[in-house]
Amino acid sequence: MWGVAGLHAVSEYGRAVTASLHLSGDPVELTAALVDIPSVSRDEDAIAESVERALREQAGHLEIVRFGNAVLARTSLGRPSRVVLAGHLDTVPVNDNLPSRREGEIMHGLGTVDMKGGDAVMLHLAATITEPRHDLTFIFYDCEEIDYDSNGLTRLELERPEWLAGDLAVVCEPSNAVVEAGCQGNMRVKLTTTGRRAHTARAWMGVNAIHAFADALRRLEEYTAREVDIDGCRYREGLQAVRVGGGVAGNVVPDSAWLEVGHRFAPDRTPAQAEEHLRQVFEGYELAVVDVAAGAMPGLSAPAARELIDAAGGEPVAKLGWTDVARFAARGMPAVNFGPGDPTLAHTQQEHVPVAQIRRCAEVLSAFLG
Repeated sequence: MWGVAGLHAVSEYGRAVTASLHLSGDPVELTAALVDIPSVSRDEDAIAESVERALREQAGHLEIVRFGNAVLARTSLGRPSRVVLAGHLDTVPVNDNLPSRREGEIMHGLGTVDMKGGDAVMLHLAATITEPRHDLTFIFYDCEEIDYDSNGLTRLELERPEWLAGDLAVVCEPSNAVVEAGCQGNMRVKLTTTGRRAHTARAWMGVNAIHAFADALRRLEEYTAREVDIDGCRYREGLQAVRVGGGVAGNVVPDSAWLEVGHRFAPDRTPAQAEEHLRQVFEGYELAVVDVAAGAMPGLSAPAARELIDAAGGEPVAKLGWTDVARFAARGMPAVNFGPGDPTLAHTQQEHVPVAQIRRCAEVLSAFLG
């Protein structure tokens, strides 16, 4: 039988402001306890404090370090390999979806999917697996939902990189309790055009910069995205116009315009190769890279990765999106996503997770690690 997750001190708004977390109990109840601690990005003090206190009180076999609002824990048993498990503690802003509530076998609430269900699984493992087959590192970090520079993993990379080292990284982001391998790269580029202003009553005297995008939009409409198979996982690329702007007034032929295009590319391409591809697609247009993040190869041939896949059963699938697995892949580690919840529900008011997925993830990872 799973135990009770913990006791809450509840504010007048019905939101928990402190929690005594029972780590070795039911990870479903532990998920509810975590959800009920509001932790919007940059306001993770309370949840970091609760996680740190629970680990220190209930996981004495671990080395535990508080690093800002990130909480780090690890074993040092001299095992021949190390598995790093990572999960962020923050959420997007509250949208009338706190506190948590349970309807039968479904748990609703902010963070149930992204990603306090995964955090609960990690905390449960940290307390209950005292003799792991691999050395383990647990990273609970802050500010994942905002800019890259604020992300707790960015600080760790700069100041405590040794905590990120291992032979396999498991990021417990939502994946419907299926192993999602690697991740896509992401790039945004801005195309710009120039024209010549004129009064719209005498439009033939000007050159319309917005109209100049007609060919670029046609290329986008006719574009055929690659589908790439890597380690048995199929990555489908994408190319979409995402923003457009230009013009100065309703009676002026615009002399400048811009079009922003988003590109999701398979991890077999580097950012430089993806950029070169887009320059070929939009030949003749001025192009500048606005934002870029490399993808992550799945690396499923690594021994620890194969062990996890065997424990999970079924076949791994490609991660169609970008996650922090890319940070670990950049360090030469195979990295996968494995956590409860449907990622398409992340950031929505309707966030909810089947409790069976929380328990399945805990059971699979326990079999893999324990």
